[in-house]
Amino acid sequence: MSGVFRKVLPYLRPYLGTFAFCLLLVLALTAFELVKPWPLQIVVDNVLSGKPVTLPGLSGLATPVLLIVACAALVGIQAIVGLGSMWSNHVSINLGHRMVTDLRDDLYGHLQRLSLVFHSRQRMGDLMYRITADTFAVQTLMLNGVLPVLQAIAMLIGMFFIMWRMDSTLTMVSMIVVPALYVTIVALDRPIVSAATEMKMTESQVYSLVQWAMGAIRVVQAFGKEEDERLRLLTATQASMRANLRLYNWQTAYSAIVNTVIALGTALVLYVGAEAVMSSRLTLGQLLVFISYLATLYGPINTMSQTWAQIQGARIGAKRVFEILDIAPDLKDGPLPWPEKVEGRITWKGVAFQYSPEVSVLQRIDLDVRPGEKIAVVGPTGAGKSTMLSMLPRFFDPTAGTVELDGVDIRQYPIRDLRHRVALVLQPPMIFPLSIRDNIAYGRPDASQEEIEAAARFARIDGLVARQPQGYDQPIGEGGVALSEGEKQRMTIARAILMNAPVLILDEPTSALDAQTEAEVMEGLAKLTEGRTVFTIAHRLSTILKADRIVVLKDGVIVEAGPFAELLGKGGEFAKLYKTQFQDAAPDAAAAS
Repeated sequence: MSGVFRKVLPYLRPYLGTFAFCLLLVLALTAFELVKPWPLQIVVDNVLSGKPVTLPGLSGLATPVLLIVACAALVGIQAIVGLGSMWSNHVSINLGHRMVTDLRDDLYGHLQRLSLVFHSRQRMGDLMYRITADTFAVQTLMLNGVLPVLQAIAMLIGMFFIMWRMDSTLTMVSMIVVPALYVTIVALDRPIVSAATEMKMTESQVYSLVQWAMGAIRVVQAFGKEEDERLRLLTATQASMRANLRLYNWQTAYSAIVNTVIALGTALVLYVGAEAVMSSRLTLGQLLVFISYLATLYGPINTMSQTWAQIQGARIGAKRVFEILDIAPDLKDGPLPWPEKVEGRITWKGVAFQYSPEVSVLQRIDLDVRPGEKIAVVGPTGAGKSTMLSMLPRFFDPTAGTVELDGVDIRQYPIRDLRHRVALVLQPPMIFPLSIRDNIAYGRPDASQEEIEAAARFARIDGLVARQPQGYDQPIGEGGVALSEGEKQRMTIARAILMNAPVLILDEPTSALDAQTEAEVMEGLAKLTEGRTVFTIAHRLSTILKADRIVVLKDGVIVEAGPFAELLGKGGEFAKLYKTQFQDAAPDAAAAS
């Protein structure tokens, strides 16, 4: 427990002033709680029994007036406690929300900095659950942990001294419950933690299934698997409900044992106190006040006991959050500033890459690309084309070898600077639920309207914009559902054009376009690629014909590299690919050229 709290405390540090104010409110409420029983004693011992009042300011009052004052004091104290509790809750909940916001911001930002290797091993739904649900653990730990325990301790100390002065014997009897409660906490801690852990894991599994199924809804419907997916989610939901019920049962059992122990303590005090009244050691009013204080004393003890059970789930949630935050980013910024002048020579030297010791993607890549050269990368599925090019913007770092820019390992440069110089058009096209303007300017939010419109014209998306009621401010639905695949692709091309980067990586940017639109987009891309180094994962013959060199990958190795005619004449791997993938498109390509 202490380890989790140590990690949570830094999120409290910026709000120490608010936290101190919360503590002051807690102490003030504790003071009013301590005087709540006094009006009752005045009514029983002074109003009903006729004994003189010894409290300053009340002596000499007539009995009817004293009764009114006691009743008014009872209402007034309760009203103050109620208003103070509302104020305290408002301040503490606001403090908890701020801490949740800070923790969620740190977790989300940390996830953004972790490499694609990390994300490839994670379930998206589980990460979503950690961000949206587990981060509330820090609020629970504060509102159901630190503040209640501090309030309970203050109340215990005050109550103990008041009750000790009233009757030390009854006070000692009332404290018999403390060892029994400690034994209960120790005995039930392990099963409650186990149940809380299982509950978190099963709920995150539900998140993962929903996230996957909704993202693959087209495939699910195409193969008629709706019922199978419904049953899969139903099974996961039932497992989650069983885990929740198990945790609830343990917490309920814990609460029942705690309440029984407290009831036993109350019964013992009542028995001993009744004998004290009958032997005239206590007045009836004193016994009633003591019983009232006892309920207030047992309140903090019960709070601390119940809090221990309630925060177990929060502790597990916080642990799951810090499991991610404790992972050191595997991609680190380099110490060198970005050079003022870049020639653009890019070199892979002995590059190998493994997702894990069992999964090797690239064996050895050696490739030297001249500034402004156009490279087409071809090969069968799984050959490592995307992985090889993903190293250039450092989505991955090689497990062996280096990727160099003008003779310098790119790991020596800041990642942000490097990625601002590499524009990408990937498959499938990624469209955000933002406006058209925000989608195009996603990589350059400071771009002017003129620059955005120029990029849209280059990508031949300006006609689409003109048809929208709000023009560039037109919102685009989730995933760009209102756009055709070609329009989505052109939107991402406009985004890359606006980056004005010296290096382009294109994952066959015209594959979703018809022949006429492809010709228009290629015209814009031809202007964009002038003077820039361009890498294209090629699936069309037209792309290959426009390349300066073709790089052929197979089983994680470059098996051939050279111009189109040279590779075709060799009769090697490229010639085989040409016959199986590209030959049918040869007449169209020849006509286009």
